[in-house]
Formats: sequence, structure tokens, C-alpha cells
Amino acid sequence: MKLKIFVLYGGKSPEHEVSLRTAFTVLGSIDRRKHDVYPVYITRDGLWCCEGLLDRRPDRIEDLALQPEARSAAHTLGTVLIRWISEAGGQAVVLPLLHGANGEDGTVQGLCELLGVAYVGNGVLSAAITLDKEVSKRLLKQAGIEQAEYRCIRLEDWRQRAVRLMEEVESEIGFPCYVKPASLGSSIGISRCEDAIQLRQGIETAFQYDSKLVIEEEIDGREIQVAVMGNERPLASLPGEFIHRSRFFDFESKYLDKELVMSVPAAVPPEVTERVRVTALKAYGLHECSGLARVDFFLNKEGRLFLNEINAFPGFTGTSMYPVMWERTDGTAYGELIEKLMDYALTRHADRQAVRHAR
Repeated sequence: MKLKIFVLYGGKSPEHEVSLRTAFTVLGSIDRRKHDVYPVYITRDGLWCCEGLLDRRPDRIEDLALQPEARSAAHTLGTVLIRWISEAGGQAVVLPLLHGANGEDGTVQGLCELLGVAYVGNGVLSAAITLDKEVSKRLLKQAGIEQAEYRCIRLEDWRQRAVRLMEEVESEIGFPCYVKPASLGSSIGISRCEDAIQLRQGIETAFQYDSKLVIEEEIDGREIQVAVMGNERPLASLPGEFIHRSRFFDFESKYLDKELVMSVPAAVPPEVTERVRVTALKAYGLHECSGLARVDFFLNKEGRLFLNEINAFPGFTGTSMYPVMWERTDGTAYGELIEKLMDYALTRHADRQAVRHAR
């Protein structure tokens, strides 16, 4: 009997388009001779849509935007659960290709746990803490993993004492600095600030996306990434980096720059490669990760390594850094990588199902 795969994409998130790009590649790569694939689109309003079994590879990204049958999130979610997932029979796994809030933050993972359905990627706890940059930084600090100096600001505190907070950031962090929404990815809502005017503007922009933000000092150095995969005994890939012209690697640089160059493995000494891989695995375990994650670092001119952040579900198109790093580390092809991640999901699910819930 074929494994049934429910591919979730879209979502009520500023990273909606990024998710669709990922889904387009994944849906075209899953071996449908081995699996039954059910695309499940979540609209920007949080409505769930499924038209059943995928009968052919999608031709365009636009074709993935399915039409909901109702205007109630609860109604549409219930329809998908009752009509498709609960009636699936056999072995099933959810593949949540969701980036940012309402998908990468533990919410969908919690739903899968309640339903007793296997799902790819990190669990509820690890998904939540990796997406929240401020909580993640606290864990890293407690573990003694070096990172940039930072400051957290909450919206209510900003409303009460904005002037004083500006002074504290200038004194403690200085310029240039980066202002980031605490729970968002793809560089959305992030600003590089060189003076107080830009800092205020950056804070106001970040608060449009989150009620908590992180302000970090700028580390003058290279951005090094490493892919991690696995459950109890995870593996780390060779590191990679993007060679780009922009000072700030923003959304446009990541997704629209035609001259962006990927360097895998990154041109760093063997000792640095080893430190990157060891530190990535340490951070992966510290955050209780499972399945997959991408760990990002800064490497300055003196050779100091600063952990930037952990991405619980990194970009996953055919040209994204995560799958490319694995292909160039051990030859794992894109379709094979998807199979491995589903195997990790099913193994973890079986282990969790074996846990007793009664005396």
C-alpha cells in the first residue's frame, strides 16, 4: 500500500509566497509511483483547501492556489480532516511546507500531535523556540554558544518608553545594527540601521510583523550555513555560503538577485568546517530539534564564529541551500532527501505512539 502524503503549503504568514515556491518543487519531486500525494493549500486568511489526490505534476506555481469551499477556518479545516485525512487509511504523513507564523511555530505540529498523525520536521517545542529568536538566543547564551550582542524590545514597553529604549540600544548595541521581528524569517521586516533615525524607522517596521523584536549588533564577516538532519543521532552537512553583493542579505537579495552565487562547500579552513558542524549539532540538540534544520553563522575576519539563528524549516526549493548542501556533502539527491525526512518522521511517530498515556 502506498504511503499517503499530505503536503501543507501557503499559510497565514508573510512568507506565503516562499511556501508556494517550496511546494511547487516538492510536489514535482515526490515519487508518485511510491506515494499518494494530497496537496493541502492554506490561504492567507487561514482557510484550508484540498481537492484530493494529485493526478499530475503542477505546471505553474499559480495552480497551487486552490479555492476554499467556505469562509470559515474551522469549517474548511474540518472538511479537510474529515473528507481526506481521516479517510486516508493505511500509513500517512503530513509534510508541512510552511514558513513563519501559523505553520513553522508549533501550531500545525500541535494539530498533528492531537490527530495522532506523523509529520515531517520539528516537534511542537522545537518549532516554537527556533522560530522565536529571543527565546532561542537565551538558550544559546545559557549554553555558552557565542552570538552577536542583542536586545529584545516588546511592543507595550516601546509604547511606554520609546525614547529611553532608543538611548539604551544606542549605548548597548550601537551602530550599525539590525532590527528583526522575533518570529519571522526570509528577512521580512528586517532593517539595517546606521543611525537613530533609521533605528526608529526599523523598529516601527518590525512591529508591523510582530509584538516582540530583537535588535542585534552587526558582525562584520561572512555568513556560513550548515544543514542538519536526523532525530536522536543527527548529521551535519558540509558548510555553504552565498556570495552576494549587498551589505544586507535581505528578501530581494535572497530571492530576486540573478547574480547570487552559492558556494558549497564554503571556502573555509578544515578547522572552521569542523567547528561549524560541531556547533550546529550542539545547537540542534539544545533546541530539541528533529527531522531537519539549517543553522546559520557569522565568521568574522579573526576567525571567531557567531551563531546567528536556527531555521526549523529552511528554504527547500531545488536551488535552496539546504538540499544543495546535502547533495554536495554525500550525494543525496533532492527526491532522496524528501524520502529520508519522511522516514525520520515515521520513526519519531512510532516512538511517540509507544509512550504510555495511562497507568
